[in-house]
This record gives sequence, structure tokens and C-alpha cells, in this order.
Amino acid sequence: MNRRDEFLKTQKVLHLTTIGSNKTPHVVPVWYMYSAKKIHIGTNTRTQKAKNIKKNNKVAFCVDAGVNSPIYGVMGQGDANIILENIRVKQIAKKILARYFNNIQNKSAIELLEDTNCIIEIIPEKLSVWSY
Repeated sequence: MNRRDEFLKTQKVLHLTTIGSNKTPHVVPVWYMYSAKKIHIGTNTRTQKAKNIKKNNKVAFCVDAGVNSPIYGVMGQGDANIILENIRVKQIAKKILARYFNNIQNKSAIELLEDTNCIIEIIPEKLSVWSY
């Protein structure tokens, strides 16, 4: 596995940019999972990011680490789809939450899982890496 993919698999916060109906960028930090060259984000169809993607599936994202050396980051652009199939949504959401909680039976994890009714799936088309 290359450094970029390993980095995306191990980091915890991705900044997702979607475009609103008034053409204004909407940037939000999200929990995510990177696997099989795809990014998955659990959310709810009521969120602005999900509403924006329904209207315009073009997205950008950034994951970075480091204030002092080493500084490393990955940014990209791609197309996003909204997965709504309940069984698949819950399967992916559990995997995402397992990255952030020691036990997904935790009260907060259970609440987040119950509120997740869609998955944003991003297929990156363009990736840029920086390192200092």
C-alpha cells in the first residue's frame, strides 16, 4: 500500500466540501472510512452536505496532519453518491463508527448509528499529495 492510501486509512478527520444551491461552498469536518479507493461518510439525509450532493454530486476534500515537520496531506475531487439502502447503510456506518469508538455499543455510537440513514460514497478522480 502506498503512503497516500495508508495515510487516508489512518487519519480521523476529512474536510468535505459540497456546493450549495446558491453556488456557495459548504465545508464540514466529517468522520470517514477509506477503503477500496473509495471514501465513505455516514450522515443523515437532513444534513446540508447530503442535500447539496443530491443537487450537485461534485465534491472536494482534504485530509492533513502536522503543524511542525512532518507535514503531510491529501486533497482531492470526485463524484459522490448517496447510498440509501438501509442494510448497506448500517453495515458501512458500523465500520465507520468502529474507527472512532472502542465499542460501538457505546451510548453515543448507538445514537449516531440510529441517526445515520445514508452514506456518502466518494469516488476520488483527482488526488494531490503534499509533504514537508
